[in-house]
Amino acid sequence: MAQKLTLVSHTLCPYVQRAAIVLAEKHLAFERIDIDLGHKPDWFLQVSPLGKTPVLLVDGAPIFESAVICEYVDEVTPHPLHPADPLARAQHRGWMEFGSALLNTIGALYSAPTDSALAAQATEIRRKLAQVERALDAAPYFAGAHFSMVDAVFGPVFRYFDVLDAVEGLAFFTHTPKVRAWRAALAARPSVRQAVRADYADLLRDFLAQRPSALGQRVKAAMRDAQEGAPRGAQVRSETPC
Repeated sequence: MAQKLTLVSHTLCPYVQRAAIVLAEKHLAFERIDIDLGHKPDWFLQVSPLGKTPVLLVDGAPIFESAVICEYVDEVTPHPLHPADPLARAQHRGWMEFGSALLNTIGALYSAPTDSALAAQATEIRRKLAQVERALDAAPYFAGAHFSMVDAVFGPVFRYFDVLDAVEGLAFFTHTPKVRAWRAALAARPSVRQAVRADYADLLRDFLAQRPSALGQRVKAAMRDAQEGAPRGAQVRSETPC
């Protein structure tokens, strides 16, 4: 694949991470351009009809939507990340959609206005993780030794919990040992680690702390306790993460 590849990105977007992981797994060189989704440049709106990241520019030609980008990259390169069997491939695509649904629930968690609403969303996340637990019958990845597109989807999902784990009262993985092991395997994978900046956790923590939500208040309090005496006046990160 000799085309010039440019990934239009937002630093916190989990859907961008999917595309970055797949590109890395395929050993494709690409340039990454981060934009501010709170102030979208005109050129971005011309290549992203939905106004969302990611967008992959292939010699300047845009492909938008993360699932479409990942499928395209997989189709035009050797060593597919999808199973060869059509039934298994369809099942994997279903679990990719499940990963997107889990991201939506995480979004509802960090937007929940009250403690009771936060608790309800945390319960829903645990329910979804229990469903994943029942589906896992191999290790270290979703389908065993072969890293798949499902793994590329869940790597960014699990990364949220690197920050959420520190919030008191939100234990998510107590009863899902297979999910815990899968999460650890993905966290150790170079393509997953390198899909974000080194300061990603700090950026995400700042973003969550600025949310007018129950979780935002908890994260802000935890940051205040951890950084007692630190200078005030940090920049507010109000733009959406994707």
